[in-house]
Amino acid sequence: MSNHKVLLNTPSLSGEKSLKTLVENRTVYSLDNCELNLFETYKESVKVPLKFNDLVVTSMLRGKKVMHLFDDPAFEYLPGETVVIPSNVEMKIDFPEASSKNPTQCLALAIDHNKIKETLHFLNERYPKEEGTVWKLNNDNYFFYNNTELATTINKLIRECMSTSVTKDALADLALQELIVRIIQTQTVIAIDQDTTTDSPIHYIAEYIRKNITHTITLKELSEKACMSTTSFYRYFKRELGMSPIEFILNEKIKQAKKLLKNPGMQVNEVCFLSGFDDCNYFIRIFKKHEGITPKQYQMLSINN
Repeated sequence: MSNHKVLLNTPSLSGEKSLKTLVENRTVYSLDNCELNLFETYKESVKVPLKFNDLVVTSMLRGKKVMHLFDDPAFEYLPGETVVIPSNVEMKIDFPEASSKNPTQCLALAIDHNKIKETLHFLNERYPKEEGTVWKLNNDNYFFYNNTELATTINKLIRECMSTSVTKDALADLALQELIVRIIQTQTVIAIDQDTTTDSPIHYIAEYIRKNITHTITLKELSEKACMSTTSFYRYFKRELGMSPIEFILNEKIKQAKKLLKNPGMQVNEVCFLSGFDDCNYFIRIFKKHEGITPKQYQMLSINN
């Protein structure tokens, strides 16, 4: 996944008069199968506990938090990032920079257990996976950057939860299904990024792409490696990762380029060819589109950090 984070649309903050507390002031929108909580904090605080009975998808909207979760090391949590927390898991949250001028705002979308069960059952019935694996949420990969699809789906849910329309529950249910699919796909991409070894064809293909990143890799070649027809392979790949093989190859090339750019002695045109691009202008344009800055600027920043 690129370091490119997609920010969510931010709902407006509560007026000062309606604040019940300065720490995790909560506004709740309840629907049939989910509950949207908007939390705002206006003063520095540490180790504020929070726990939900349902699985909760949280996304930062403004400001910065430090999350203490499971027994893992604490981590910074910023806008453009999402954390998925299983039911009944307590998180402890620090607000190192919160103030009335710089409040934090975070959403927590609690999803009804039965809705998740029903969606996973539907996915396993309708879109069964090969090689004996099933659609399921992976609690190990709980932190990720929002990609465009994930951000679009969460924005849709925020809109439906806050809407007054009579059909909002029906529309929210569709968006919830989509959100669960997007999260599972994102978690699969993370597992591939971390190279968690498994025997699935998708891991094997990802590994093959990485090893041959400087060559031209065709869809036909990948389909043959996976022993599938090109149509089946394309569908399989897109279902597993939520992106096409071409998009994945491009992400891997950008990742390779970023690794190489950390070396101050590398010229941009060398990086271009060693990352599998054959046109330097195209490389610079695509890199900038992905990362928001040019390869040269990225290199300077890496050296200075």
